[in-house]
Amino acid sequence: MFEAIVFYAFGLILLLAALCVITARNPVHAALYLVLAFFTASAIWLLLRAEFLAITLVLVYVGAVMVLFLFVVMMLDINLERLREGFWRNMPAALVVGVLMAFEMISVLAFRVFGTPIPGEKPLNYSNTKELGRVLYTDYVYAFEIAAVVLLVAIIAAIALTLRRRKDARGQNPAEQVRARPAERVRLVSMPSEKDV
Repeated sequence: MFEAIVFYAFGLILLLAALCVITARNPVHAALYLVLAFFTASAIWLLLRAEFLAITLVLVYVGAVMVLFLFVVMMLDINLERLREGFWRNMPAALVVGVLMAFEMISVLAFRVFGTPIPGEKPLNYSNTKELGRVLYTDYVYAFEIAAVVLLVAIIAAIALTLRRRKDARGQNPAEQVRARPAERVRLVSMPSEKDV
């Protein structure tokens, strides 16, 4: 019962955070709401006993992608006075996001702290990372390979779209360097020696 209540509460927070991401006018607020959405999704995965996916979501998206996104957003406006004013203006949204993330982690860890039994708990030697790899490379191997090919095509397309030859760029042609002969590289010039005046 407690697990279902926590799941629906997290689902509601996730929906509200996703709605705020697309409706927020301030990009910093939108990024903070996106952090909250990622964190809530990872908490739901923790409730579903998918610890590997939850920690991957937090490390990759919250820890790397969103920090980079916030860095880019903050660097767009270099006026330090306006940034300092924006700190206090953004403080309520940041506090709400922080309090909600703390509440989610406390709720997920309440099973261990308060001793509430977890229904369907796995044995101690169970590894969901190993189980995820087994399922991914046996039952869903074709879907995994198709996704890998699609990502490879996307990478090649991005490189092809951005690749262009610049007129002012200098480069070497290895084929011409290999074809060079010593006779073409050195030229002996016969010059008369200088005479003392």
